[in-house]
Amino acid sequence: MALDYVVDDHGVGLIRLNRPDRHNAFTFAMIDDWADALTSAARDDRVRAVVLTAAGRSFCSGVDLDELNGVDRTPLARRRMLTDRVHKVAYAVDALDKPLIAAVNGAAVGAGMDMALMCDIRFAGRSARFSEGYVKVGLVPGDGGCHYLPRIVGTARALELLWTGDFVDAEEALRLGIVTRVHEDGELLDETLAFARRLAAGPPVALAAIKRAVHQGLRANDLRTSLDLIASHFAVVQSTRDSAEALAAAKERRAPVFRGD
Repeated sequence: MALDYVVDDHGVGLIRLNRPDRHNAFTFAMIDDWADALTSAARDDRVRAVVLTAAGRSFCSGVDLDELNGVDRTPLARRRMLTDRVHKVAYAVDALDKPLIAAVNGAAVGAGMDMALMCDIRFAGRSARFSEGYVKVGLVPGDGGCHYLPRIVGTARALELLWTGDFVDAEEALRLGIVTRVHEDGELLDETLAFARRLAAGPPVALAAIKRAVHQGLRANDLRTSLDLIASHFAVVQSTRDSAEALAAAKERRAPVFRGD
């Protein structure tokens, strides 16, 4: 299969792009499977965190150009190709309250970089390289790069990367905040899964509320709106059994056991 999705015994869903011979360039069928995996993870109570990775030496080189040959070249058809098909993944990510972590090995180019930027956080292997390479083929970022990148690195640096299409290696990506950790390639997936399992062992209602509050805060224009939102989240989370369990475990100096309610 061109995309694999499995759930491990620790509550981590693993999505793996699996077209290494094509640098994991995605087809429309892969997009459908990708979005379906994210939707399944969102609905599955067993899943408490999700990891996105790729087989082979590249993370993702963007859309498979052979797919575009079958798309009508009219502006409306090209627009629908994005909004109705490619953007399915972005919409599914936006609906996922659970932690989503990308393990980026090798090159992430164009829409491949955009797909990594959609994730909550990114870990990189030493071989990771990032490029918003659309401009080099006379295009604009079609999968959210102009939305995500400025929020991660700031407007000026984002424009530089978007206008030039220059590659950023793993260490520079770490310095810019595109990734939060760099690991040796052979250790990347294990380290990412270990981190995801740590989150999966946490209180899922609280984790979801934190993620929601962060994104809502980014969209809000003022402090009072953000504080009003967090007051509601706080009240709901504190009423859960997991919150009571965390408090009891702290008092009893033991590890908490979270049930997700």
